[in-house]
Amino acid sequence: MLHILIDTCVWLDLAKDYRKQTIIRAVHELVESRQIKIIVPKIVKDEFARNKSRVAEQAQSSLQAHFKLVREVVDRFAEDDYKMHTLNSLNETNQRIAMKGEAVNDSIKWIEGLLTAGIWKATTQEIKQRVTERALAGRAPYHRSKNSVGDAVIIETYAEITNANTKRVKFAFVTHNIRDFSQPAGDQRKPHPDLQPLFDGARSTYWTSLAELLKAEFTEDLDDLVADSNWFDEPRRLSEILVATHLLEKQIWYNRHRNLIVRIAKGKTKVVSFEEWEAADPRERNRTLVVDSIWERALRAARRTEIEVGIENLGPWDDFEWGMINGKLSALRWVTGDDWDMLDT
Repeated sequence: MLHILIDTCVWLDLAKDYRKQTIIRAVHELVESRQIKIIVPKIVKDEFARNKSRVAEQAQSSLQAHFKLVREVVDRFAEDDYKMHTLNSLNETNQRIAMKGEAVNDSIKWIEGLLTAGIWKATTQEIKQRVTERALAGRAPYHRSKNSVGDAVIIETYAEITNANTKRVKFAFVTHNIRDFSQPAGDQRKPHPDLQPLFDGARSTYWTSLAELLKAEFTEDLDDLVADSNWFDEPRRLSEILVATHLLEKQIWYNRHRNLIVRIAKGKTKVVSFEEWEAADPRERNRTLVVDSIWERALRAARRTEIEVGIENLGPWDDFEWGMINGKLSALRWVTGDDWDMLDT
């Protein structure tokens, strides 16, 4: 079994990019199948918890800020015939950014699950002592003029676990922090010379890419895992949502119109003049009366709807189909900002 210590920066980079969900899900499947275990130093879990909100915010807000600026410039300076098309395209893109930004929350949840299920490792006094000694000697990650306590704790935790384990267990350390952990000159996929004794290349290996580690160790399994996990439902374009909403509105309005025709034919609703409607009891108006001028406009609107939508797309529907159509409109309106169950037409 492979035991992997994954640096905090790797987890955060995986969380911020929805396209990396395939890797997270592959790790989850390998953990579930007992092919790997994740070593989780306390400091890694704490750092991830401290930074996850910032990552989620940045994933959604950074590009949206740029698009807001671009939209303002286009709206202010573009020619009219170009402006509308461009603004519509920018609105489409902004909506997709927002929806994909929400996917970051899923990634964070999955990563937290992996961190919780991993092999938790506290920062012992022995680790703290070795961190101090490493700092005094100026050994990596203390070879640069910066506070590297966190990085030193992580690498000393890895050292303690690998040194204490005499079983036939393989270990791997994964980081994106090449400035603190990798060779300062040369191949940055290799560890800093100060850290080289921790990595013999067989029992213990150093990686700057989690994907490359998984490919190297699980070549056959990974193809199947990626095939199963390599999916992300592309958000519908805003224009698609609006077109679908428009059709549903027409279908629901037309169905209500046909029901009113039936009510008029049965005498349950009367077509009256505006004067008659105004003189009627207010409770009677809404239940049993319709103004003749409004009814004429409704008949013309129905004919336009039949031409636009096609009579074959306007029912009749059974109770189940009618419920589905209303549910779809409610859901799409909720996505675009309305309250649930907003079915006015």
